[in-house]
Amino acid sequence: MDKKNFAFDKTNFILLAVGMIVVIIGFILMSGGGSTENAYDPEIFNAMRTKVAPVICFVGFVSMVYAIIRKPKDGEEA
Repeated sequence: MDKKNFAFDKTNFILLAVGMIVVIIGFILMSGGGSTENAYDPEIFNAMRTKVAPVICFVGFVSMVYAIIRKPKDGEEA
């Protein structure tokens, strides 16, 4: 079977997996306990949840887009 016919190669799939893991890590960093009607928790507005985690998710999504549009080299083995 000719490997030139495949749209993705091994590197594309590795980049997609790494991007997905980074996005999952970002969502985990955003999660946590919240405020209830009886108790206010100011930790819901800390910098990790509002600034760092969304940037990590964005980086993961951008790397996934790069993995999708990356063109495999002609001589590259999969």
